[in-house]
Amino acid sequence: MANTAQARKRARQSEKMRQHNASLKSQLRSAIRKVRKAVAAGDKATATRELQAQQSVIDRIADKKIVHKNTAARSKTRLAQAIRAMP
Repeated sequence: MANTAQARKRARQSEKMRQHNASLKSQLRSAIRKVRKAVAAGDKATATRELQAQQSVIDRIADKKIVHKNTAARSKTRLAQAIRAMP
């Protein structure tokens, strides 16, 4: 355990940031899940609208460096490909 006041404060701050980052990462996973659910439902128009709505969420989380920007880009690309592949 931390011995100095400074180290105790850093431990508190680190835990608070860890929880905040975990919350944002959960938002990211939820955004991706919403689009996948729309794709699975089979309605291309709804899936497209959902992807457009969730792209800003994905980008915002990547801008905060919760996930790497390439990971976010890859997720968006895979979702868009899934929508394009729909009949």
